Amino acid sequence: MKKILVITSLLMSVYLFSSCKGENGTQQKESEKTEQHGEEEGHEEHESPNTASLTAAQIKSIGVEMGVIEEKELTAALKANGTLKVPNQNRATVNTLYSGVIQTILVQPGDAVKKGQVIATLANPDFMRSQEEFVSVNDRITLAEIEYNRQKELSAGNAGALRNFQTAETELKTLRTRRNTLSQQIQLMGIDPTRISSGKLVSTLSVKSPIAGVVSNVVAQIGSFADLTTPIAEIVDNSQLHLDLYVYEKDLPKLRNNQIIHFTLTNAPGKEYDARIFSLGSSFEGESKAVSVHAKVMGNKSGLIDGMNITAAVSLEKATVPAVPTEAIVNHQGLDYIFIVSDAHGEKEHLKEGHSHEEGAHDHEDGHEHGESEKPANGADVIFEKIPVAKGTTDIGYTEITLLKPIPQNARVVVKGAFFVLAKMNNAGGEHAH
Repeated sequence: MKKILVITSLLMSVYLFSSCKGENGTQQKESEKTEQHGEEEGHEEHESPNTASLTAAQIKSIGVEMGVIEEKELTAALKANGTLKVPNQNRATVNTLYSGVIQTILVQPGDAVKKGQVIATLANPDFMRSQEEFVSVNDRITLAEIEYNRQKELSAGNAGALRNFQTAETELKTLRTRRNTLSQQIQLMGIDPTRISSGKLVSTLSVKSPIAGVVSNVVAQIGSFADLTTPIAEIVDNSQLHLDLYVYEKDLPKLRNNQIIHFTLTNAPGKEYDARIFSLGSSFEGESKAVSVHAKVMGNKSGLIDGMNITAAVSLEKATVPAVPTEAIVNHQGLDYIFIVSDAHGEKEHLKEGHSHEEGAHDHEDGHEHGESEKPANGADVIFEKIPVAKGTTDIGYTEITLLKPIPQNARVVVKGAFFVLAKMNNAGGEHAH
């Protein structure tokens, strides 16, 4: 009887040992499968080059903010390049009508001058000849007038020949014509004819500015010889400054006269100026397909100089379009993108939570707490997906976008911190490749 009990006990021990060993092996295999499955999931999550994962702490630290694509009323603007110009009637090259040696130069580049202001003086002995002849002709006219009056009286009383009267009349007319010619020449020299009637001749001519403006260049030097072909100085009047915009043919119908243009200097974009269109070109500029549009600069023109390059924006009609904050758009490898919160991650989390819930139900039966098993596998991580877009009008801090890939309705968009999400995505891609 004792032998039978001992054999029975041994058999029971072997059975129990085998059962425990089988359970441990099964659990170990399931654990290994779970770990392998988790590694595969993690691998799949990092395989996509268009996603980035951030924890709640990273989102808070970086300052990432989410929003949605909004419908915004934006004013479309046409961008164009151009050049500041001064009309030809507001620029002058100062020359002298009479040749001579420059004695003095009274201005330098940058000086503001008034119309008629003396900017240089010339000397030439020939200046005296016209003045001497003018004085001589004046004296001869006095004698000719006396002779004319005498012959007229004689002719009226039939005491003198008619021919003598006619000769005196012709002589007087000739002298008066010559005096008028010399008077005009002297005035062109800048000399008042009445000043030299008393014999006060002028040996130095004054060269005066024909317009008011700013001296842009002084060409002549003291002691140099100046004539009709030699410029002495150049003067520019910026009060009528205008800009020439170069607009492509397809954009020309969008413009009209009196339209306002906002522009900045290409090399100094800090200050904005305004101009008003007054003329639309009717021909192409050179071999290009651009048409010149002329606009008059309004308001303060300080700092603007003829020949400066400008960048202009012409305000067009308003339209309600899908838009996001301009900083929500990032450029990567020459293309524009936005980031949205990926729905794929939410589905994975939902499945994980459902699976944990089922396991929790079984564990609850075994006495484990249900709350711990409901936590997602990777906590508060958020997956962001990169979506390609095409940019449109930019206004009031928003930019119009056209989605190049469909996204879920009311998808959450990164409106602030998109640059850091892009950096995280690029870093994660580099680490994975390594």
